[in-house]
Amino acid sequence: MKTNQKFVLSSLASCFILAGCGSDSGEEFTPIVDQCSNAGQVSRFYDYMQDDYLWNEDLPTNINLANYSNVYDLLEDLVIPEDRYSFILTEEEYQSRFVDAEYAGLGFSSRITTDNRVFINYVYAESPAAVAGMKRSDEITHINGVSVQTLLEQNRYEEELGASDVGVSVEITWREQAGTSFTDVLTKDIVETNTVLAVDRFAVDGKDVGYYVLNSFINRTGEDLNSAYDQFAGVDELIIDVRYNGGGLTRFANQAATQSAGDNVIGEVFTKYLFNANNSDSNFIEQFQLYEGIKQLNLNRVYVLTTRASCSSSELIINALDPYVEVVVVGGPTCGKPVGQIPEPLCDKRAFVVNFETVNALDEGRYFDGLAPNCAASDVLVGDWGSADDPMLQAAAYHMTFGQCEPASTKGADTVQRSQSATTNAVRLESRPLTLPELWRQEH
Repeated sequence: MKTNQKFVLSSLASCFILAGCGSDSGEEFTPIVDQCSNAGQVSRFYDYMQDDYLWNEDLPTNINLANYSNVYDLLEDLVIPEDRYSFILTEEEYQSRFVDAEYAGLGFSSRITTDNRVFINYVYAESPAAVAGMKRSDEITHINGVSVQTLLEQNRYEEELGASDVGVSVEITWREQAGTSFTDVLTKDIVETNTVLAVDRFAVDGKDVGYYVLNSFINRTGEDLNSAYDQFAGVDELIIDVRYNGGGLTRFANQAATQSAGDNVIGEVFTKYLFNANNSDSNFIEQFQLYEGIKQLNLNRVYVLTTRASCSSSELIINALDPYVEVVVVGGPTCGKPVGQIPEPLCDKRAFVVNFETVNALDEGRYFDGLAPNCAASDVLVGDWGSADDPMLQAAAYHMTFGQCEPASTKGADTVQRSQSATTNAVRLESRPLTLPELWRQEH
């Protein structure tokens, strides 16, 4: 459905005109339903799903729209079991996270462990958390003087962190890996979500290695990628860390891939977009191109660090580059999202419904079980980004040095212990990969 604002306003105007008119014939008429009422949105969304949903032929046939008071419940009953990715945002949420790239909060994302502890996954630059000195791998021990374990046991953790409003203050106590503790009062402010969380260069076996952490693909990502690649002139190897990247705008997956492989891929097929039978005339091929990118590295090998949280556009970097250059995936299997969404305006909302799939130049796709790593490694919190003790970086470095993955039998005892018994930051496993809104809810 391609209803635009002009059409909606025209329909509403017609409704008002009809409502104010009489009829000499005595015939009754059915008034036009307000398309932005709950019933109107439900009807419009159902029509949209029938036309644009990738699996529209598998939609249930026993849906009674009168039973639905909102589009969220309707979406839940319409999607096929394999669809873990369709969601709906309010227009405010869409503008805040995708367009403005900001939210009101403290500026950190955390993981809750199996033994009720909370560790920092990442911190946004210049946020209240960053200004206070919090960083990746720190453990939050108390909030407003109450232990995190108690808050989690009583289901009060989110409540104690306070509302997501500018000016809300919260006292947090956190502990570094080395054991030093800090306590500070942090006041929530507008947090700018820089999409490149860290940039580093280091030497591995005489090679100059560039490393950056890419956390999402939103409107500001193109600029953030340029800032990263500007620091990589002359590198021999590149590591792209997308371990927590849930996806987003595919053009920036293209930019990141093109800036890494440069002349090896520019002008070649980046990905093929395939829609359902109703919309097959929308199928198209996107070529590798720089988009907002400036510097390119022309590398013939790229390392990508992944976990189950690496989704969508993150996976697209791997699948699109694979036919042209060596892609060494290090970490764990990815989330498995070889499909995408074009956000559809729906009054005060945006529907992110799966309406296309992607395949690479060799027509390879449909990796719903995820992309398997070449070299397995655990995401263990051992320090800030770029730590030499990070098992995923160690696995990449070993491959760069020896041209193969490190055999499990040759790993040092300390590495094995960290990877196999890291109970201090073993994440509570989700039954399915998280959608972008769910990932955002882990940010405070």
